[in-house]
Amino acid sequence: MVEELSLDALRQQIDQLDDELVALLNQRAECAVRIGQIKTAQRLPIYEPQREAKVMARVKALNATLGGPLEASAIERVYERIIDEARRIQRQERERGSR
Repeated sequence: MVEELSLDALRQQIDQLDDELVALLNQRAECAVRIGQIKTAQRLPIYEPQREAKVMARVKALNATLGGPLEASAIERVYERIIDEARRIQRQERERGSR
């Protein structure tokens, strides 16, 4: 039998998950900053479409394996934003370093 949770309990669970998601997104962004520093030092481009395609394929495959309610297109939209922000952070860091 599935335990029914109240609206308040479900919202509390979402708040807790949001706390974890924000922490994880910031950890990911820190990695992107470090990657950007390496790219700058090695004079590599920030935009790497092949790498982004691999990331997208991997997370969509993971989503399919997990079988959750999110469709592949939803995962793609979310990760497009995450990747866009990572690129923005890398560009911003590169600009700071060139000053």
